[in-house]
Amino acid sequence: MEYFDALETRAPEAREADLMAALPELLAQARAQAPAYATLHAGIDPAAVRSREALAALPVVRKSELHDRQRVARPFGGFTGAWRGQVGRVFASPGPIYEPEGRQSDYWRTARAMFAAGFRAGDLVHNSFSYHLTPGAWIMESGAHALGCTVFPGGVGQTEQQLQALVDLRPEAYCGTPSFLRILLEKADEIAADVTCLRKALVSGEAFPPSLRDALLTRGVTAYQTYATADLGCIAYETPARAGLVVDEGVLVEIVRPGTGEPVPDGEVGEVVVTVFNPVYPLIRFATGDLSAILPGASPCGRTNRRIKGWLGRADQTTKVKGMFVHPSQVADVLRRHPEVARARLVVDNPGGMDRMTLRCEVGTPPPGLDAALLGSLRELTKLRGEVAFCALGSLPNDGKVIEDIRSYE
Repeated sequence: MEYFDALETRAPEAREADLMAALPELLAQARAQAPAYATLHAGIDPAAVRSREALAALPVVRKSELHDRQRVARPFGGFTGAWRGQVGRVFASPGPIYEPEGRQSDYWRTARAMFAAGFRAGDLVHNSFSYHLTPGAWIMESGAHALGCTVFPGGVGQTEQQLQALVDLRPEAYCGTPSFLRILLEKADEIAADVTCLRKALVSGEAFPPSLRDALLTRGVTAYQTYATADLGCIAYETPARAGLVVDEGVLVEIVRPGTGEPVPDGEVGEVVVTVFNPVYPLIRFATGDLSAILPGASPCGRTNRRIKGWLGRADQTTKVKGMFVHPSQVADVLRRHPEVARARLVVDNPGGMDRMTLRCEVGTPPPGLDAALLGSLRELTKLRGEVAFCALGSLPNDGKVIEDIRSYE
């Protein structure tokens, strides 16, 4: 088995110690250089943040906050310092939200994921991510260049022209969405074009089900997925073990209860929160809005970092009941008041066309009056009447849902 570097096979204890040792410096630098952190972390001693427990006490930063702060302090909302000269490109994602790209090699940390997918120096990589406004294409291109690969900037659309380039240039590797790779291969079948040059792929940007993975494999293309965002770059990546996604060495990942910043036990589905050790754009406890879970043990491939299950859906489960928005954070606030409840899920349905909320609570032996107390808290915090139903410990699905909307409008 080949590895990108020795970091991938460190003892887990050594990696954790290195991450915790790097946290105080990251926080101190962020607070000194980025005005947003001077506000968010006011009163916090960076030197005291040397554990996951201490990190979990810091506020979570959400994409909505980036958007709001960028409207006031352009272009990056105060999450960077003196960025001119340090930033090579500025991108715009929907919102708009602006993202900087630093000048250092492999800024987005994708070379490691590409190496795990079999990319090597000298490969020609057909890159079909967008080269317009958003950073997707550059996230992949920077990693390919760091590995010593050559890149064909295919971009999105123009299937016939991209297919002609595949036939003429004979690239070994592809990066882009898995669905567009399938479109290219199916179009090649239609016109009897020879694209057997493609042997490996790194895909991202959408779900990559095993059925599509296997279909590509029958065509001779071994494809792996990486989990990356425009804000953070590479977060985790697949390896030949096909056993979840290994967390990148340049980030610290937490899984928290949706709508909160509270870490959940390993194995429980929750929202992915990432701290990236990036001096140019130091996002600390950035909530991705995606659901996943930590897998037990190390990967069979020999890489020793923590693993996540992959993308399991979106964490934003806000819904509207009787004209009022109900948020996962409100459900979390109810539970904080009632520690007797192990886990809970707010189920919203509409029997007879009328909205109804039922707070399903895992409780061992409910103490007298708990149901009434929960109803009171639910009404106080949501301004809506609801119902409470007790259920056995461990009976609620482990899918990260805090609010489940099962209303039917047929």
